[in-house]
Amino acid sequence: MVSLEPKVISGIQFSSLPSSYIRPESERPNLCEVLDCDNVPVINLACEDRSLIIKQIGDACREYGFFQVINHGVPKEIVAKLLGVAHEFFSLPVEKKMNFYSDDPSKTMRLSTSFNVKKETVHNWRDYLRLHCYPLDKYVPEWPSIPPSFKDTVSGYCTEVRQLGFRLQEAISESLGLDKDTLKNVLMAINYYPACPEPELTYGLPAHTDPNALTILLQDLQVSGLQVRKDGKWLAIKPHPDAFVVNIGDQIQALSNGKYKSVWHRAVVNADKARVSVASFLCPCDSSSISAPKELTCGGDKAIYRDFTYAEYYKKFWSRNLDQEHCLELFKN
Repeated sequence: MVSLEPKVISGIQFSSLPSSYIRPESERPNLCEVLDCDNVPVINLACEDRSLIIKQIGDACREYGFFQVINHGVPKEIVAKLLGVAHEFFSLPVEKKMNFYSDDPSKTMRLSTSFNVKKETVHNWRDYLRLHCYPLDKYVPEWPSIPPSFKDTVSGYCTEVRQLGFRLQEAISESLGLDKDTLKNVLMAINYYPACPEPELTYGLPAHTDPNALTILLQDLQVSGLQVRKDGKWLAIKPHPDAFVVNIGDQIQALSNGKYKSVWHRAVVNADKARVSVASFLCPCDSSSISAPKELTCGGDKAIYRDFTYAEYYKKFWSRNLDQEHCLELFKN
């Protein structure tokens, strides 16, 4: 097992890629083969025709597993402040950041690196700050107090994105012909991908699906890095001004009885510039029973997945390496 010294990589200068980050040749990103995705579904949430929005979201979930939303209602100034405070946090001296470090995935606030450093043999070129966000009054006190504006800025952003998440989740439910439903919890990961001396040899994050229900991603407009897999090919998703990327997670794939696919995606790194992304994860409560509703399992459509709780799924997800087979495969009937 390879240990990381130091425990974070942001703020450290590297002239070459440490050996513990170098992927075997067969597992490298092959950046020259990645295509630009020129037809990303972009959905205008300010459209007055709600039935059109629901249809567009349903089509995107079915055909792509992700889409971008514009005119989403999250104020630009709140987004700008969040990106600013994220850069400030990761620019702190290493010794200050290490006060928040943990490699225990059960912690509700932690700074960590890679994905699961206890299990990995090859690491990912990423530091991240992971926060539980709801209820805010429970979790905000444990968040970092530096930079001084961190708690207020992140709280304001969480409140806005949670409301956006509820709107999107309702539209997804309606697109499946189901009643509106509500997801209860929000987690956040502020990802920092430092400039990498040899980006073709490693990943920020390798190919994976998200274990939650829905992910709302704020991309850095200056540095792209998100790639998604469609029809057997990796496609680069260029940041769209004032947009969020929304991708379907494993729980919606299970709840939709496989009609909507949890999208495989990855993050690549840049040789010249650091990249920040902010992922907000909408999750069921730990005790929630995940099962496809009867409307989607009638007739010849039998339930693909057995019933499970979100806590059971999440524990299994974190016990594995990120780039193993789809975790949902372990829950099939």
